[in-house]
Amino acid sequence: VQLQASGGGLVQAGGSLRLSCAVSGSSVSRYDIGWFRQVPGKEREFIAGRRRSNSNPYYADSVEGRFTISRDNTKNTVYLQMNSLKSEDTALYYCAAGTPILSTMRRPEAYNYWGQGTQVTVSS
Repeated sequence: VQLQASGGGLVQAGGSLRLSCAVSGSSVSRYDIGWFRQVPGKEREFIAGRRRSNSNPYYADSVEGRFTISRDNTKNTVYLQMNSLKSEDTALYYCAAGTPILSTMRRPEAYNYWGQGTQVTVSS
C-alpha cells in the first residue's frame, strides 16, 4: 500500500488549503485514515482521522471547527480541508492508513502505511 500526499504550500494566515492523499495498491475503504503533522523537534501530532466505516471523524482540539477530513472511496483518495489557517499550523503534514483499534486512533504507531509528507507554511 502506498500513500501520496499533496496539496501543501505557502498560504497567508486566514487562508485555506486542501491536502490530498492518494492511496494505491489497495482500496482505501479497507483502512482507517489519519492525518498527522510534525514540526522539527516535536513529536508527530494527530490532527484528524476517519474510520473505514466512515463514521464520525475525529479531530484534535487545535483544529476542530477549522479542518475537515473526508474520503472518496471511488477515487481512492482522502482529503484534509484546512480553513482559517494560523501560523501555528505550519508543519509537515502526513497521511497514514491502518486498522487501529478505536482507542489508538490518535497514535502514530497504530498506523501501518505513511505518505511522504507535504509541507504547509502559513505566513502571519
